[in-house]
Amino acid sequence: MKRTLSLVLIVIAVVLFSADDSCDDNSTDKKVAQRQEQLASQADAQVGMPGVTNFTEKKIVRKLYELRDQNIATYSYIPDMQGRLWHLCDSIGYGLPYGVQFTNPDRIVSNGAQVFGSLPQPEPNGLFMPPSAEGTWIICAGAHGETQPVYVEPRVIVSPFKLNAAGEYGVSR
Repeated sequence: MKRTLSLVLIVIAVVLFSADDSCDDNSTDKKVAQRQEQLASQADAQVGMPGVTNFTEKKIVRKLYELRDQNIATYSYIPDMQGRLWHLCDSIGYGLPYGVQFTNPDRIVSNGAQVFGSLPQPEPNGLFMPPSAEGTWIICAGAHGETQPVYVEPRVIVSPFKLNAAGEYGVSR
């Protein structure tokens, strides 16, 4: 009997101490969150969901994914300060932002039963990618079928058709 009573008291203590008492029920943040939830419910009740029936934007995104998966010939340009385009190179694909990652950037930390959070995960090369980066990797295509990756820091425009450019941007052929 004493053992059962002790076990019950331990369970009650664990439940009480594991409860999140760091958040005061009367805290300003909690009150604001509750009010925001009430406003969101009111807005949903009054306005409802949009009457989307054609799903055009979703169809466009699908088409973009499919086109990006093609080995498409493109042309890469760099705009100057006056907005003029300078042809960087004939290219393959649409370019990839420097920050794109091959693997999930985070890994879950847990003991199997309880999740503690997440930690950054390195790429296969052992390096950690920045959460954002300004550069773009472009695969430039040479005249004889060879390809070379070019890292571009300024903004870049990649198009599946030739654009009216002011000239060549420092590319020797």
